[in-house]
Amino acid sequence: MSRRGGQDQEPGGHESGAVPKKRKRRSGSGGEERPLAPVQVTVSKQERVLYVGCEGESTEPDYLDYLVKRFGSGERTGQPFRIVPVYKANGLVPELVVEAVREYAATDETWALFDRDEHARIPQAVEDGAADGTEICFSHPSFDLWLLLHFQMYGGRQSGKSTDVVDKLRKAGPAFKGFDKKNDKSVRGPRRQALEGKAKAAIKNAQGLVSQCEHGACKGSQHKAAPVDRTSPENPDHLPQSPRKWAARSGHALDCKVLDRDPSTDVWRLLVSLGIEED
Repeated sequence: MSRRGGQDQEPGGHESGAVPKKRKRRSGSGGEERPLAPVQVTVSKQERVLYVGCEGESTEPDYLDYLVKRFGSGERTGQPFRIVPVYKANGLVPELVVEAVREYAATDETWALFDRDEHARIPQAVEDGAADGTEICFSHPSFDLWLLLHFQMYGGRQSGKSTDVVDKLRKAGPAFKGFDKKNDKSVRGPRRQALEGKAKAAIKNAQGLVSQCEHGACKGSQHKAAPVDRTSPENPDHLPQSPRKWAARSGHALDCKVLDRDPSTDVWRLLVSLGIEED
């Protein structure tokens, strides 16, 4: 789970000139209301808008902000896009990531980013995503693996522990030397620059992990990344889908259990879906 380094911040998304929609609030365990990220409206009928729920409050939202600022104009992708991150201070457990993004997006396109860590209800989060077409980007052991794959291939079961992944990421270049030290898991400035030009390699490495899955029948080339219409009765994906079929959109076999995909990360599907890189 990611935290903003050295800063006391209210939960929220990145600043924008867009007019926010009505905020929704969630009651915490003690009954207090907790605001989630402010929601932004689309500024163009041609603009693709994605609501992306994040487990962490720093790394994932920072990375999504990087994607928008670097590629959101549509110059490379052929279609402008805006990503609205949905997250909360101190993070969200996987099933609440899915619940929160669905609340904010209503009928708009939804994605959910969450990690293995030691969470117990990941299968429930996948089932909830399958019920209404929220795309799942599951990372085992953590989102940090996706960052590392920009620099090198990686293998070996991690059982939810990110220690080795983070150690290798720190050695990947000067920009990440202090990553996850003093609560600094941000992806800004020099760290964004260090990722430049490496998305294609990261996608190739992530797809390689799918094909190297111990299950044996998983192939990255079998993935599906086309947006799913969550509201049309003519939806070719026939929502709701079974959790097994929905989890297999990443290229894993239908009977490959999500928690057995170690190591793996599905974040690459978001980039392919947006047209940032071809698969």
